[in-house]
Amino acid sequence: MSFDDIEGDPTESEEPFHPLGEEWQDNLEDLLDDTEYDTELGMKMGRDAMRVTKGELSEEEFHEEYHEEVIEEFGEDERPIASPDDADDEESGSLLSAFSGKESRREMLKKSAAGAGFASLGWGAVDQQEPESEPAVEEPGEVQPDEEATQWGMTIDLEHCDGCLSCVVACNEEHNWDQGANWMYVLAFEDGQVESPEPDTENASVHDFNYLVRPCQHCTDAPCEKVCPTTARHTRDEGGLVLTDYDVCIGCRYCQVACPYGVNYFQWDEPNVDDEEIGPEMMYDQRDRWVSSRAPRGVMSKCVFDPPRQDGNVGDELVGTTACEMACPPNVIQFGNKNNPASDPERYRENPARTRTIINVYTALPSPDSVSSSLQGVDPNLDAIVEAVDEFTVELIALAEAVRLTRVDYEEEASPGDTLPDKEQTILDVVSAIESTGIDLGSQQTLRQLGLLVEQFQGPSQDVVVSTREDVAQELFEDYVDAPENEFELLGDIGTNPNVDYLGHEPGPEAHQVPGPTSYEEVGMLNVRQKALDDETVGLFDRDTDLGVGEESGSSH
Repeated sequence: MSFDDIEGDPTESEEPFHPLGEEWQDNLEDLLDDTEYDTELGMKMGRDAMRVTKGELSEEEFHEEYHEEVIEEFGEDERPIASPDDADDEESGSLLSAFSGKESRREMLKKSAAGAGFASLGWGAVDQQEPESEPAVEEPGEVQPDEEATQWGMTIDLEHCDGCLSCVVACNEEHNWDQGANWMYVLAFEDGQVESPEPDTENASVHDFNYLVRPCQHCTDAPCEKVCPTTARHTRDEGGLVLTDYDVCIGCRYCQVACPYGVNYFQWDEPNVDDEEIGPEMMYDQRDRWVSSRAPRGVMSKCVFDPPRQDGNVGDELVGTTACEMACPPNVIQFGNKNNPASDPERYRENPARTRTIINVYTALPSPDSVSSSLQGVDPNLDAIVEAVDEFTVELIALAEAVRLTRVDYEEEASPGDTLPDKEQTILDVVSAIESTGIDLGSQQTLRQLGLLVEQFQGPSQDVVVSTREDVAQELFEDYVDAPENEFELLGDIGTNPNVDYLGHEPGPEAHQVPGPTSYEEVGMLNVRQKALDDETVGLFDRDTDLGVGEESGSSH
């Protein structure tokens, strides 16, 4: 399909192009109308950036179509897919490398933007380093991430989320974004196929609700990056993080239109927290670019996967972690290197039943030292061992032995910040402490007592074929934790290659948000940014708005 086939105002077409639906798209148009930038250009670029990720349009065609308009509107075109041959000699290369000293990128743009009309809002300044060279452009649908490099990402278990909003609170405390601009967002939903109870329903459990946990997806092929005229929105080589350079962003908000997930926020007013209260270690990454914590006024921001942590700014022990992950009581957020099979998110994704069991059993067991102390002089038989340790049951010991039976020896070392290997090792140490009494947990007699023999297995499903002890152990895990059976990516069919995997019920096309067991007000947060802004120009959704493709309602305005 050529551009001639799709010319015209995308907001006037019969079908909305944005995955979040017509109302969302209309609100995005209203948002751009309140800026000094070209609304129609932003809407068209957002539409066609998504067409590029879908493979309907090449990167080269996309750049060629919009290069002249971007130059006319912004005085430059620094998009990563721009060719130096397309730019004037004085504009070739990234302005990020040309501008240095005490003037910020925005201040230089005010002088060089030739009629672009950038507002004078008193931007801050930061020295900039030479940017790294951009990778070669791939053909549509052929994005080839470097599987040897670290790619930070998440696996999120929706089935075991309890909707407590601890992740939202922790993210806010770490990054100081203004109330309602939720970089991490948790919603309860119904979609016509599944329902969630009313929060005050008698005997309702927090696990009766259906949840969607929505951080930025840090897409490998991010459409928001394709529309940014200044390289403010970019993918960092280290860790594959999709970030915004606050000292480069001009606040055109085109990235908000191009994002299929609704995760971008515009900083309307002066932030609630001053720079001095944050500190440079929480603001600047290892390249000395201001990409973390809340944005200054007039700039876009979103979830960043915590560059200060990943760069070691706040201690080596926090590398490979995020605030939301560490704050999650049920451990449903697993963050780590998605390119490492031994990492927490990949272990969890590969075998959620076993991994969930490890988390639960680790929590239930006493420490190995405590077990060793309690079992001194105890007879080497199962009944005596269970009697000697208050926390022990036959089932718990069976699960611990099942963990040992199914242990995987990875060729790769665990990634920094991973906790599952230590949890598993603790369980194995408890098993060793039990066997220090003289009992052999792997003997036929003890395995029979634990229910781990193939011939005695009565699994949860008549369809299960069990032929080895490892099979029995796996079925024991499946029966114990009711592990999620479904795995999905949000909008996985549009080609963005998100780096967040979900386990659990995927919201259907009729999904809409409903009140969850814990309200945002209960934890001192806001559900929608509009509630905190008197002059909000968009954010017309409420708690009962349709989610379109299962996304959050209006929280990203």
